[in-house]
Amino acid sequence: MRVLFIGGTGTISAAISKQALELGWELFLLNRGNRNSELDARGKPGKLIEIACDIRADSDEAIAAKVKAAMAQSAGSGDSPRFDAVADFIAFTREHVEKDWRIFKGLCAQYIFVSSASAYQKPPASYLITEGTPLANPYWEYSRNKIACEEYLMMQYRENGFPVTIVRPSHTYDERSVPLGVHGNNGSWQVVKRIADGKPVIIHGDGTSLWTMTHNSDFARGFIGLAGNIRAIGEAVHITSDESLSWNQIYAAIAAALGRPLKAAHISSEFLAQCGHYDFTGALIGDKANSLVFDNAKLKRLVPGFCASVRFDQGLRDTVGYVLSHPECQREDPEFDAWCDRVIAARERVIQEIQRP
Repeated sequence: MRVLFIGGTGTISAAISKQALELGWELFLLNRGNRNSELDARGKPGKLIEIACDIRADSDEAIAAKVKAAMAQSAGSGDSPRFDAVADFIAFTREHVEKDWRIFKGLCAQYIFVSSASAYQKPPASYLITEGTPLANPYWEYSRNKIACEEYLMMQYRENGFPVTIVRPSHTYDERSVPLGVHGNNGSWQVVKRIADGKPVIIHGDGTSLWTMTHNSDFARGFIGLAGNIRAIGEAVHITSDESLSWNQIYAAIAAALGRPLKAAHISSEFLAQCGHYDFTGALIGDKANSLVFDNAKLKRLVPGFCASVRFDQGLRDTVGYVLSHPECQREDPEFDAWCDRVIAARERVIQEIQRP
């Protein structure tokens, strides 16, 4: 397989890049090269070719020229002049995918767009999500932009035969960050630290809504099975674990991995969204506050044998261990810490006032 990844070093894409190299694929990475060193191809059967450019800033002509030059340089006798698949992991607006179409419409047998499961209807009409669930999210611009991307690409598929496949990840995590419902601008470490320090942590709602966490290695296996798969052309497929957990269970697993008791402060999602400073309208009301369980039957039809194998509590223990042993993953966020204290204190004051005779 000869594939090109735009990005290729993020939470989701790094796992896919590593698996592609382990499978012996010829992998072209088109990015600015800031984190490519983490994808060490030495000792792996695959081949890594880096194309240094900025997909957003560089012109169509400059990017196309660099891509074709890289293909020609790596080509052996009889190699196809096209990629078996091109995947964009950093396309977030219609303008981004329009540019991809202009550059790659004649250079790939399959174009894979990484959308988002947050694009599914909010609030959902049913907790069980299939690919037939309507796309509509009035709460989150990020999700609406992903929907616009999907609509444009499917138009190109219908009208011009552009070989698009859409994949929709839900909450996917790796070893570098503990997955959470509520956190600040510096990621999840401050919440992990609060648990470790015995402080209460905010859980949105009453913590009983269902959520799905997917390890990036499991997502990668599903993605790899769709790449170069002619049955996936013109299809939209979500890739998630089959394991659904309540937010109370998720936070309890984090506390257990830290060996600390969980002190939960349940706060209404609507209240958090109105507290200001942090934008929880999209991330909570338009996403994590909803109970969602994903039906992966379509993925399993397209990729026979696929099964997400990393149980959340097991994957989480590895993540917590990694974060605790890597100081670069421990980004302090005193502003968010103080905000949590204020919100929890306000909740306690209201409870005491209501209970007063």
